[in-house]
Parts: sequence; C-alpha cells; structure tokens
Amino acid sequence: MRIVMIGSGYVGLVSGACFADFGHFVTCVDKDADKIAALKRCEIPIFEPDLDQLVRTGMDGGRLKFSTGLDDIAEADAVFIAVGTPSRRGDGHADLSYVHAASREIAAHLQGFTVIVTKSTVPVGTGDEVERIIRETNPAADFAVASNPEFLREGAAIRDFQHPDRIVVGTEDERAQKVMGDVYRPLYLNQAPIMFTSRRTSELIKYAANAFLATKITFINEMADLAEQVGANVQEIARGIGLDNRIGTKFLHAGAGYGGSCFPKDTRALAKTALDHGIQLRIVEATLTANDNRKRAMARKVANALGGDLHGKTIAVLGLTFKPDTDDMREAASIPLITGLLDFGAKVKAHDPVGMEQAKKELAGIEYCEDPYTCARGADALVIVTEWRQFRALDLERIKNSMATPVIVDLRNIYRPEDVRGLGFKYESIGRR
Repeated sequence: MRIVMIGSGYVGLVSGACFADFGHFVTCVDKDADKIAALKRCEIPIFEPDLDQLVRTGMDGGRLKFSTGLDDIAEADAVFIAVGTPSRRGDGHADLSYVHAASREIAAHLQGFTVIVTKSTVPVGTGDEVERIIRETNPAADFAVASNPEFLREGAAIRDFQHPDRIVVGTEDERAQKVMGDVYRPLYLNQAPIMFTSRRTSELIKYAANAFLATKITFINEMADLAEQVGANVQEIARGIGLDNRIGTKFLHAGAGYGGSCFPKDTRALAKTALDHGIQLRIVEATLTANDNRKRAMARKVANALGGDLHGKTIAVLGLTFKPDTDDMREAASIPLITGLLDFGAKVKAHDPVGMEQAKKELAGIEYCEDPYTCARGADALVIVTEWRQFRALDLERIKNSMATPVIVDLRNIYRPEDVRGLGFKYESIGRR
C-alpha cells in the first residue's frame, strides 16, 4: 500500500514510521522545511523511545521518506491527515484550520480512488466538512473520507500502534473499508480487533475515551484529598477498587492532575461540542474544573509543608514534563506549580531528564540543573512532579545532607513514607497521611 501522511508531528511521525515498518510505502509530509531536512538526516524532533531506530530502519529500507510536497498523493491508496487540532484561543473549541487547509491541498492532487483519513483528533462532524471541502475544491475527485482516531500514549506510542487494544475506522463506504482493512492487515496476526462504524461515531469514540480516562484520574485525585483528611491510604483505595474488573487498575494513580497534548484539549472540545448541540456534559465540565483547581493547589501544598511561607525559600523541582518518557510540556502540572511557587516568593531550581529545553520555552526565571543532586543542593524542599524512573532510586541520604532542610513533597507517591521518614525527612505525599 502507498500512504501519504500529512503532518509529521507526534502522531504523523509515529504512525508513518509504524506503517513503513508494516511494509507499506509511506511519505510523511510537513510544511516545515527545517523539520523535513532534519528528518531526512534521521534527527527526530520529539523524544519517543525507539522512534529514531524505527525511522532509520524505514528510510534504509526505502519504505519511508519525507517531503514538503504533495506529489505522492496522486499514487496514494490512503492519505492520512495528522495535523494539529489545538484548543482555539478564547472559546476552547478545537481549532480545525489546519485540517481544513490540508483538505484543500489534498483535493488538488487526487487521481484515482483515494481514501482520505482523519487521524487528527477532531469534533463530531469534521469528516463531513472535510468531504465537503474536497468535493468543492475538486468536483471530479473519486474518494471517500474515513475517521481513524489514534490511541497512542506518549512514551509508549510505538507499542500502542503495533499492539493496539482496538482499531476504530469510521466509514460506511465499502471501498474505503477494504483499503483500511489492507492498511491494517499486518496487525491481524496480533489479533487486534478492527471496528468499523459510522464516521461520526468514530469521531465521538476518541473524545469519549479521553474524557472517561480524564474523569477516572480526577476521581482518584479527589479520593486522595479525602483520604488525607480521614487518615486513609489512596494507593490501597485504588487497588481495592481497581481489582474490580468493572473498574480496572489503570488511570487510578493519584497525583498533581492530568496534562499533555490530549486530555485537556479534548475534554474542553467535547464539552464545547455538546453545548453547541444543546447538551451539557456536567461530569466532563466538573472534571475540567477539578483538574485545573488541583494543579493550582499544588503550590499551596508545598508551602504548607514549609509552614505556609515560601519567601526567600529555595524549592527543588524534579520532573517538568507532563509524564515520563516524553519531552512534552503541554499543560504539564509543573507549569502552574512553578508559577505558583514563584508567586509565593520562592526561588526555584529544576531538573528533568529530557524536557528542559522544552521547559525553557514555558518557564523563565528559574535555575535549570543537570542532575537531581545539583538541583537538591541548598534547597528547603524537594518536590517530585514527574515519576521518571531516574527519580525512583535516588540516594536520599546524599540528598538530605545537601539540602538546607530535609523536606520532600512527593506528588507522584513514588516512595514509601516509612522509608523516607526513617532517613530523617519530613515527607508529604498524595492521599497518604
């Protein structure tokens, strides 16, 4: 199969490299000439484990190439739209301008039957608009528009693509179903279920999945607040309810609030879409409010650990990205936390294994350190924000001896309270009194 991927960002690059690994011939397209030039040198613009090797293998095998042009669309069986759909400034709706622009450009290059696939996360009805734009731009085109949402976790995207829980394809066109079946045929050996549904249902499945997971995270975070007040342990609560197969253990880890490129913008877009159709999603709206409030409250939690006053205090922050194994800073809990600490008059030092260059674009006025021990030196409190593996086995005795006061605020519960307190630290965590 010949595939063109419009957009070489996180989703487009991972998807394109994986399709090439399946044996398809893939062209990843992007308007950013510097990005394409770097990709041709196998310089990956994002941090994702093993992606560089997958890209190199595809290029060396002649199955993966990068371009700023759209000429390959003429020979393509499927053209995937994988451009960004950020929250629109001011109202929270998904910004579809990149999707619409890509649709117009694709239309001008179509020859023969082609399936146009929206891989980007888009509101219900976007596929209808993509179809309208293409028909208006090129009335003679022979094509079908399908929805094929991605379900990739940053840090585990390649495994998620190659071993998916499910593949959702939204189209009722028989020719399009056959093409999409051939695109994903290599996954049949993994017994990955492919679910064909209507286009609008497919679009809503993506938003519903992310909203449900965001709600699950927010629920356990609120249980953590209650557990702290009544003397319970939120980790045991999570295990106690997660062993119920109807609930499951995933996404029940209490912390500083969810972030990243998907959950915040997708829950906002879903709530806005519902309001446009006269429906109020009260649970989703409450999830958004509770998550925003939680992130802002984390700076106060650090202040309380130091008696309520942070003026003149030095706070060491470990972990800046929204989750481990990525350099993504979008909506990371570290941003409102550090902003709050600075507002309280604290000096902030920070370290992240891979995310500091991205963090510098978001957070000014703080000191960036090359390792956790330099970061902790002279600090009045050490705050763990992202649960990187590198932070799970720190030499806590060394850290204690270098700090001004031995205080740890663990916002990811990666240590056992009795172990840390046994070393002489004051230790605060989430949902464990």
